Amino acid sequence: MIGTEHEYSINDENFNPLAINDIIIKEISGKVQNEFSIEKITISKELQKHVLEFKPTHPSESLISLEKELHSGFLRFLALLDHKYKFLGTGMHPLLKLDETSYWEHGEEGDIYREYDRLFNIKQHGFLNIQALQINIPYKNPEDMILLYNKIRSLLPFLIAITAASPFVDGKTTGFMDNRLIYYKENQKRIPIICNNVISEKLRTKEGYMNILKRIYAELEKENANILCREWIPSMGVIIRFSRNCLEIKALDEQECIHSDMAVTAFLLSLLKSKELGLDDEENILLELSEKAIRYGTKKLKPELEELYKIAWKNSNKEEMRYLPLIKRRIEEGSIAEMFVHQARKEDISEILKAFEKSLENNKPYETPEVINEACKVKK
Repeated sequence: MIGTEHEYSINDENFNPLAINDIIIKEISGKVQNEFSIEKITISKELQKHVLEFKPTHPSESLISLEKELHSGFLRFLALLDHKYKFLGTGMHPLLKLDETSYWEHGEEGDIYREYDRLFNIKQHGFLNIQALQINIPYKNPEDMILLYNKIRSLLPFLIAITAASPFVDGKTTGFMDNRLIYYKENQKRIPIICNNVISEKLRTKEGYMNILKRIYAELEKENANILCREWIPSMGVIIRFSRNCLEIKALDEQECIHSDMAVTAFLLSLLKSKELGLDDEENILLELSEKAIRYGTKKLKPELEELYKIAWKNSNKEEMRYLPLIKRRIEEGSIAEMFVHQARKEDISEILKAFEKSLENNKPYETPEVINEACKVKK
């Protein structure tokens, strides 16, 4: 069984962000509430009011079925809104100014976010301008949980490289391909153990993770923030959700379309089946590799990514094989962030955002015009 969660920004026709997720939820469902369902998907509020989350109502045994359910539900959602808004994936809204958005203020979640604001100051990109692809991996027992956790931990730098999709902040490039993680790592710096620079400690037992939670809760209690002592509060790249019997991967930038998200998921699932990945698990080395991924995307990690691709292909089933060629192209041509920066030298950002918006609606991975033209020549 597999479940994924996808975060898309709400925009006007010029791709200005609109902080109206509560208004949209009320328009479709009849009231302001945390979530509602369409077909086989659930659409939820997010902390940032210009973002909505889309996820399957129930986990799926098939990536192909999951992709179809998500895309079908998304198209129905657009139709219910008469296509009057534009939606975008990617890891951050590339044009957003912080005064253009706010946070969800309704119900118990509003109380939680106000506590976040008191402790950490929500008015920062690390809270108000981040969009993640979340992959939920089930585990069978405590031993399986530890094994999967440590494998995912060692894979994080390479997953970050493949999914980097946030090269612009306030409409400008910064020299980094994954700005979302730069801001994400800093958003709770008052209590640094919550994020731990994204790379968590290697686990040997379930109790080891429970100790991490206890240390986080103790720091929150010192700040009289007991309302935040929940199992979802850790912000490392991978966390454990005991209530759901799954691991949550939180380090990945949202991609431009659901198919690309499924390709990343297929890559991960294939790798997790390998008994030996040959990866380092030392925290300092993983941090160094992560910094490379955050700055350069795939560029500085291509040999390692190519080896991982071979392992993934060897361990993939027929369904996963269907998605893996897209990962191969991303390794060769660069992540969405790398393509975004390259193309922004040649055309206005607004034109690229139009292409991203169409990628999401049509569920077709983004390709630069150069690649499309080359493909047309080959067909001729």
